[in-house]
Amino acid sequence: MRELQLLIKPVSSACDLDCTYCFYKDEAANRAVGDHGKMSRETMRAVVDKALAASQTCVFGFQGGEPTLAGLSFFEDFTAYVEERKRPDQEAVYTIQTNGNRLDERWFEFLKEKNFLVGLSLDGVRKTHDENRKDRAGEGTFSRVFACAERMRELGIPFHVLCVLNAQTAPRIGAIYRFFMRKGFDHQQYIPCLDPLGTVRGEASFSLTPALYGEALGTLFDLWCQDRMAGRPVYIRQFENYVAMLRGGQPEACSMYGRCSMQNVVESDGTVYPCDFYALDAWQMGNLKDPDTDFVKLQKIAAEEAGSKRHPFFEEADRRDDRCRACRWYPLCRGGCRRDCFPEEGKIRNYYCETYQKFFAESIGRLEYMAGHLV
Repeated sequence: MRELQLLIKPVSSACDLDCTYCFYKDEAANRAVGDHGKMSRETMRAVVDKALAASQTCVFGFQGGEPTLAGLSFFEDFTAYVEERKRPDQEAVYTIQTNGNRLDERWFEFLKEKNFLVGLSLDGVRKTHDENRKDRAGEGTFSRVFACAERMRELGIPFHVLCVLNAQTAPRIGAIYRFFMRKGFDHQQYIPCLDPLGTVRGEASFSLTPALYGEALGTLFDLWCQDRMAGRPVYIRQFENYVAMLRGGQPEACSMYGRCSMQNVVESDGTVYPCDFYALDAWQMGNLKDPDTDFVKLQKIAAEEAGSKRHPFFEEADRRDDRCRACRWYPLCRGGCRRDCFPEEGKIRNYYCETYQKFFAESIGRLEYMAGHLV
């Protein structure tokens, strides 16, 4: 294949923070084994060897839990092994999503040398960040994370700030956006918060309701439009994806594909799952330490190619009911993320359906203008 993207969990679900809304902590609590420990050298080498055997370009993404708990030496060993094993015509790309709590000058030097793209979790200003993102001692972490962002900006390490939209951040999204822009954090992702598995949506202290999401989405879009049209550089992934789709391109976000695709989530014991939001026992696809499991075969059972039996995860119900087919906005919405969908009157409904309808109705003119005029 031309490109293979992996989401690797080098320390499984382990984390040095205790964030209230952590979806992976919730998933781990719903597995027979929640924490598989640190990835062994044997497993690491199996992951690298099978990735390089499958693809011309390999994107090695590290997530958690908190991936830096594996230690800098793990990442040094990982990248050194990739360089040792890859062919001269192959490309290796590295990304990491981190809370920033453990990053120091040695880490910064390594990230810069290896050209890592960093996703740094920063929930806006001190008040909104510290309300949900506390360490194990119950202390807020804003100061440490903000200092980390400032240092990476000074050093020229490419990074995105990742802000979770929840009951605390959504009402203050204007202040958060302006704060990021003042500080020069112009690559931003805003991620809707997930409620815990098996619970009623909207009842947790951090829950993002459709009304809150709609207000935040509209405010963010207005601010983004103003800055983009004024020539100020700012990247918000969701809006950039809509513009790309209006130009006939493909979105980056899997929630905009219309159906689930293979995300290649690799737990620290080598077990592969189809999606970060579904790293559960029922959806295991195999283990990379098994000689019969490799990424080419996994892709085939995800896509039902070459006579392979499709994995049950991908035999999902069609998210396009009669309302979707008749909806003007489906070519941009495409049904949304599976975790946001639920059965209603025998059909599949997205929790944020009315939110997106209202947003697109109010924004389509400006989105189309930007698709036609802005680079």
